[in-house]
Amino acid sequence: MVKKEAIIKAVNGLHVRPASTFVKKAKEYSSEITIESDGKSVSGKSLFRLQTLELSSGKKLLICAEGEDEEIAASELAELIESFKE
Repeated sequence: MVKKEAIIKAVNGLHVRPASTFVKKAKEYSSEITIESDGKSVSGKSLFRLQTLELSSGKKLLICAEGEDEEIAASELAELIESFKE
C-alpha cells in the first residue's frame, strides 16, 4: 500500500466538479483507492462517499492506493487534488 498526503488548495474546497474529476481519474487505476481525512476513510472511486468527507480548503487528506499500479495512482491523484484552484 502506498499513501500520499495532499492538501486541498481550491478556494471552494473539493466540491462536486473537482470531486467528480478526481473520481473519474481514480477509476482509471486498477488499485483500490481510499481517501482518509479527519478519522474517516472512504472509497476514492465514489463521488457520494467522497462528498461525505466535506473537504474544505486547507484540509489535509491521505490518498491510499493498493494494487498493481498503486505508486503511480497515489502520486498522480495527490497531484490532481493539489492542482484544483477553484
